[in-house]
Amino acid sequence: MPRVRRHRRQPEDAPDSDEHLVALAQRGDREAFGVLYDRYVPGVYGYGYRLLGTREAAEDVTAEVFLRALAALPTCQTGSFRSWLFAIAHNRVADELRQRRPTEPLAAGVFVLDPGPSPDEVAAVAADRHTVFGLLPQLSLDQQEVVAMRLSGLSAIEIGEALGKPRNAVDGIHHRALLRLRSLVATSDAATTKGRG
Repeated sequence: MPRVRRHRRQPEDAPDSDEHLVALAQRGDREAFGVLYDRYVPGVYGYGYRLLGTREAAEDVTAEVFLRALAALPTCQTGSFRSWLFAIAHNRVADELRQRRPTEPLAAGVFVLDPGPSPDEVAAVAADRHTVFGLLPQLSLDQQEVVAMRLSGLSAIEIGEALGKPRNAVDGIHHRALLRLRSLVATSDAATTKGRG
């Protein structure tokens, strides 16, 4: 049976700590930035994918996030590279979501039908996918961002830094998201059970 290796928090000046790698990258060490890239590309990609919904969009956003991070690296003075990087990711995803929104005059909204799925469609989707990912779009944008960042491994403090919100606000958003997800799962379960009966 293989031994489980326990990870200890490295001192900030440890050779593989984010702070040390950022300092090396700021002095022109491309390999140091490469290590940071390898360390965080899965999380940034996952965050983008969860909010944007397609592989192509997530790949594009991930590439842009790291290009922007590399360009802005000389000015990086934060204590947490991960929070700083996810703040860039948050801004880039928000830009992408804004570009996707249709721009219609407010008066045209009077004649628009609710684009959301009908209760039957919600029940059918929920029956097929009882996962957080499938229910994520039914949360508010703030809730989607917090849940996506949590699923990417960020702590509440790091999410707060990335979104520019205090930790208690992030905790509140996360709590409301969990309550909403529970409600959505319960509703979809009840609809599935009723449909079978």
